[in-house]
Amino acid sequence: MAEQKTSVVFSHVAHWAAQQSGRAHTFILAGTVIVVWAATGPIFNYSDTWQLIINTGTTIVTFLMVFLLQNTQTRDTAAIQLKLDELIRTNDKARKTMLSLEDLSEEQLDRLKSAFERLSEGHEARGSDADQGTCQTVSEEA
Repeated sequence: MAEQKTSVVFSHVAHWAAQQSGRAHTFILAGTVIVVWAATGPIFNYSDTWQLIINTGTTIVTFLMVFLLQNTQTRDTAAIQLKLDELIRTNDKARKTMLSLEDLSEEQLDRLKSAFERLSEGHEARGSDADQGTCQTVSEEA
């Protein structure tokens, strides 16, 4: 139960932070921090501490952004995959075997891609739609 709550809280925080990090005011704030830091250089005689402040700050922000971006990308990819699955599921002409392509190995995906390239080349040569038998062969090759 506690793990689920932590996951929900993290998801909400990550979603909010991702939205905020992509806004103009966040970029302006970051730029202002850099300008202020650079302007204070002469005041602090460009000391090691002065340099350490910006280095530490940017390292922490970068470290946290890696996880934030990964969370956002994972969530967006899952949402897009579900939308595509729904489109495939509702299209009578679509092959239902395409619903689980994300579970295939790299080798299987490469074979499927090659089969689709051959199918495309055959389609261009004939100048007509591919027949269902060829489509079924492509699915089975994966």
